[in-house]
Amino acid sequence: MIRNGHGEASGAKRPGPRARRAVRVWCDGCYDMVHYGHSNQLRQARAMGDHLIVGVHTDEEIAKHKGPPVFTQEERYKMVQAIKWVDEVVPAAPYVTTLETLDKYNCDFCVHGNDITLTVDGRDTYEEVKQAGRYRECKRTQGVSTTDLVGRMLLVTKAHHSSQEMSSEYREYADSFGKCPGGRNPWTGVSQFLQTSQKIIQFASGKEPQPGETVIYVAGAFDLFHIGHVDFLEKVYGLAERPYVIAGLHFDQEVNHYKGKNYPIMNLHERTLSVLACRYVSEVVIGAPYSVTAELLDHFKVDLVCHGKTEVVPDKDGSDPYEEPKRRGIFCQVDSGNDLTTDLIVQRIIKNRLEYEARNQKKEAKELAFQEAMRRQEAQPEREIDCDF
Repeated sequence: MIRNGHGEASGAKRPGPRARRAVRVWCDGCYDMVHYGHSNQLRQARAMGDHLIVGVHTDEEIAKHKGPPVFTQEERYKMVQAIKWVDEVVPAAPYVTTLETLDKYNCDFCVHGNDITLTVDGRDTYEEVKQAGRYRECKRTQGVSTTDLVGRMLLVTKAHHSSQEMSSEYREYADSFGKCPGGRNPWTGVSQFLQTSQKIIQFASGKEPQPGETVIYVAGAFDLFHIGHVDFLEKVYGLAERPYVIAGLHFDQEVNHYKGKNYPIMNLHERTLSVLACRYVSEVVIGAPYSVTAELLDHFKVDLVCHGKTEVVPDKDGSDPYEEPKRRGIFCQVDSGNDLTTDLIVQRIIKNRLEYEARNQKKEAKELAFQEAMRRQEAQPEREIDCDF
């Protein structure tokens, strides 16, 4: 059970009436297949100031520099806006971050993770702002990346459900997928995410429901937390004047039972952080029972139970998991107007499999070339190194 904040970013200090000028922070990126690593970067950036502005690149810019995105720019804009630490989203942000952009939005500095972002010709996209001293760095979240998630979907195995040793099939594909001449493999992060109480505290606010708030319960896998989930939760949030939304997340084994294949793509700990980052969710129940029981409804004093338009699979005994809330007259089916599912995302990936593989291999090669150039430059400081690859 984890409580989450919405509205003001949790943990952020608000200046008083006579306080200093608000510090405005800039972040930018593709934010394709948004995961808790992206959310954690934005959380850290928001903590460095008072107002966080996030620029999101267009499909055209991403295709030019990295390869085809999985989600459309409109989907990515809305996905970023749903992250609770984001105050403002700037669509069609330039791929290269300049002082002109920071000045245009009155930002004091920009924040990026401690990884490398390069243009199509191998140049650091933050070079100008770094030289001007208007660049800050935050820690990259270990154990997750878009490359990793794409691989989990393509491999159709369950190796990511636990920290157990990868299967021979998983390892064989991991050794070939995106591996570059230098031997660095993007799969080293697979199944390496370790949940801690500190990480949960950082994502959650601990707010309890207040008198007059409507407690709304939703349950599901919320796997690969995506824009379909966001649209659903936004609709649920809008059902009450003062909503307090509780999301129940099913155990991995439960999800695999009713979805099969290699689902869930993200394990329970990963899914927990992804949902906690959403501004429409107030609390998360980790490992919620599949059937919404009377005990659960009474414990959380639930006023309304909602489910989307997806199929409701009967419980293992053949019963309706929503039987009790229906009996009480508090069940509501919500149409989000978005038919995107985790299955459809996987289909997008598989359809463009070769393109995504090529994209990841290209990214690895560019990063290694850039790192090698930096090493040569540090070894021979008196010489200028041409980084135009």
